Formats: sequence, C-alpha cells, structure tokens
Amino acid sequence: MTMRLIVGISGSTGAIYGIRLLQVLRQEQAAETHLIISEAAERTIAFETSYTADDVRKLADHWYPVGDIGAALSSGSFRTDGMVIAPCSVKTLASIATGVCDNLLARAADVTLKERRKLVLLVREAPFTLAHIRNMEAVTLMGGIIAPPLPAFYNHPQSIDDIVNHAVGRVLDLFGLDVGLVKRWEGAQEKV
Repeated sequence: MTMRLIVGISGSTGAIYGIRLLQVLRQEQAAETHLIISEAAERTIAFETSYTADDVRKLADHWYPVGDIGAALSSGSFRTDGMVIAPCSVKTLASIATGVCDNLLARAADVTLKERRKLVLLVREAPFTLAHIRNMEAVTLMGGIIAPPLPAFYNHPQSIDDIVNHAVGRVLDLFGLDVGLVKRWEGAQEKV
C-alpha cells in the first residue's frame, strides 16, 4: 500500500458508500485508511445498515474521534493522498465551504484543501437549495470535487450493491485506483 487516504463519513443518508469504500480499500489493499465518523453518522450507520460504528471503525487502518481536533489529520504535515467524505451532509459541506473547522472531519477536509490535495465529497441531498449550490461552488473553486453518488444506468444495475459499487468505483477512479468495480462505457451499440 503506497496510498494514504482519509475517509470521512458524515450523517447524511447513504452511509453504505463510506462503508463500501472502506471494504474495497481493505480488500484490495489499495490504500492505508484513516477514518473519521461524525456523531450523526454513527446514528445513520445504525439506522440504515446492519453495521455498528465499531464495525465500521474496524474496516479502517486507523480511526479518530470526530472531536479530536488535535489528531494527526488536523495538520498539513501529516501527508496523505487526499480525502473522501462519503456521504457528505450539507452541514459538513457548509463547514468546509466556509472554513468553519469545528470538528476533525471539517478540519481534515480544510487541511486537504489548503495542502492542495484531492478532496472528494459525495454530497447527499435533494433537491438542492441555493445555499447548497453556492457551498458546492465554493468547495469546487477551492479545488474540491463534488461527486454526488448518482446512479448510472448504462451498466444495467441489478441491485443496490451494483449502484453503490459503481459510485465507489468512480470515486476510486478519481485517485487513479481501478479495482474492477466500474463497467466502462464503450459507446452506444446499435440494436439489430
């Protein structure tokens, strides 16, 4: 493993995206993972999945309490290849967009941006308000990547797992990691 990634899970619906990301990175030994789970995410994980927050922490190589603002991840001297927040709530998005680093999740994202490292946010909300759109614009202008986990249908998903895997695979593509989760578009084929 040569890559080091921070994985954040915030309280928005879609905790399975962060969980699957951790599972794939561990299974493929593709990156050393550093995990932060927000307090709201702990509740969402319990509500939406069969996992507990402790189960999810065990998927990571290292984990940090969201309130530990003095953790290694809060400094730019702690080198990483980037950060993914999956899912990213609009509250976390707003914290990042405005530089309000009131917990380790927002601070690690802020550090990722200030060090010009890759930050990918799987923003989960619909419909978007103008505030959400402006916050996404602000993060984009700072160098972040907004990647809502929108399903693709050209790959003919047969299950929720197919949809989740495709989204996770596309996120990993952004870091140059191809673990075989994405069915690549090869152009439209004429039906005869």
